[in-house]
Amino acid sequence: MDPNSLCHNKRMKRTNLVLDGELLEEAVRASGEKTYSAAVMRALEDFVRRAKARQILELRGSGLWEGDLAEMRRDRSPNTGKKRAS
Repeated sequence: MDPNSLCHNKRMKRTNLVLDGELLEEAVRASGEKTYSAAVMRALEDFVRRAKARQILELRGSGLWEGDLAEMRRDRSPNTGKKRAS
């Protein structure tokens, strides 16, 4: 992901960071990205995605949603996700 190609779609912020060089190199290798910026961007996106998922899981049992997910799934066709004709 080239950060310069995202300038048209996203608000970008330039910043200076002090990062562990070995960890940054490992992140570039592990991510398959070609630049430090792209590797850091991918890591931030992954972090935010995981944090949001944790927040959703924390809602379990909070009473914010009531229903039977298993029952809702039985009401759907397994291949299309559309409601079955009764």
